[in-house]
Amino acid sequence: MGATAQKDAPPTVEAVAPALSEDTSERTNSDQPIKEKSVAGGCLSVVVLGASGDLAKKKTFPAIFNLYKQGFLPDEMHIFGYARSKMTDEELREKLRGYLKPDRIDPAKDPEDVIKQFLNKITYIHGAYDADESFIQLNEEVSRHEQKRSDDVSPTRRLFYLALPPSVYPLVSKRISKHCMNQRGWTRVIVEKPFGKDLESSEALSSELGALFSEDQLYRIDHYLGKELVQNLLVMRFANRFFVPIWNRDNIASVQIVFKEDFGTQGRGGYFDEYGIIRDIIQNHLIQILCLLAMEKPISLSPEHIRDEKVKVLECIKPFNDKEVVIGQYEGYKDDQTVPNDSSTPTFASLVLHINNERWDGVPFILKAGKALDSRKAEIRVQFKDAPGDIFKCKKQGRNEFVMRLQPKEAMYMKLTVKEPGLDMRATQSELDMSYHQRYQDIVIPEAYERLILDT
Repeated sequence: MGATAQKDAPPTVEAVAPALSEDTSERTNSDQPIKEKSVAGGCLSVVVLGASGDLAKKKTFPAIFNLYKQGFLPDEMHIFGYARSKMTDEELREKLRGYLKPDRIDPAKDPEDVIKQFLNKITYIHGAYDADESFIQLNEEVSRHEQKRSDDVSPTRRLFYLALPPSVYPLVSKRISKHCMNQRGWTRVIVEKPFGKDLESSEALSSELGALFSEDQLYRIDHYLGKELVQNLLVMRFANRFFVPIWNRDNIASVQIVFKEDFGTQGRGGYFDEYGIIRDIIQNHLIQILCLLAMEKPISLSPEHIRDEKVKVLECIKPFNDKEVVIGQYEGYKDDQTVPNDSSTPTFASLVLHINNERWDGVPFILKAGKALDSRKAEIRVQFKDAPGDIFKCKKQGRNEFVMRLQPKEAMYMKLTVKEPGLDMRATQSELDMSYHQRYQDIVIPEAYERLILDT
């Protein structure tokens, strides 16, 4: 968690684009799908390690495509997919084609042409993750592209995305450091959670990666921090005056952070069984959200200042009480052939955390996460205390709540007690609702991975 926080507050797309751009005006003689926004020119090589896996085809490549088609990546970009699976360039392209969505493409462009342009920028290299000769070949391919798309003096850029299990990070990172570092510009490496299974393994992994790359070359990401509503948390808390005096133990009764999936492991039980729902969801995604909800106002929006305030929250969390923890495993979990028959790995967990500081003393933070449940939902629910002096006899209606639904169908709403229409003075509960798909009909919300990749 501490490591994740170092670069875990990516700015919005609008904030990043001007900083990266030298010229946002329309360019000519370019195959770029959209011209309004354009990253500063220069050769960019994106290397996706684990290119044949689920994460790469469902998240990484579509995120890169979405940035490309909106003009956030340069024409000189080329993508190198690297994995152990034997396949040709064309086989990888066909495998990815169905995951590239044509929305957000300039209406003047043919979507199929844009997808084809993007796929033609992908080269596949087959190799083992512990084979020096394969990474030497990878470096040769990247260097050949750099020589072709830039002159001898212009700087080049190399971005390595490790769409791999964390157990492979050290193997791959050693070979990137040894054979594939850029000699004419920056090299950056993206690694995704989980960062180990416990404190010992996390520190060991950080030490190994820290010995190979400088801190400004290494990007540890938690994709949940790129979600629109998570990004909105700081704005909601610190830019709205009416939240400032009530966001504390005097007014808030409890806070719930809930993550529910209506499907099981779907053949990925071998990976999931190694970590379980607590390591996979709670100790990273939900704890990060808790920190944003509970922290004090940072000095600025710089990642370092936000990280510092998060750390203060973590240091104030009391050790949890076993009586306030519930774990379980859904029926049928062990039917997955990749899960051991004697597995006791939890697929559901609920726990209560208490923050021992002046703002939150006595307020329970309830974290819940589970697979194969009754619905798919991720939300934050802040419940307020009862209004004193219940002259309307409305306690049975329920308390006021502020809810942020992260997925699906992003929304924010407040549950309020109001008068029921009619001649009687009867109270009822209603909602002030801002659903994103209704309020922002002409705006497509970026995927979390797009924000985090762009931030690198």
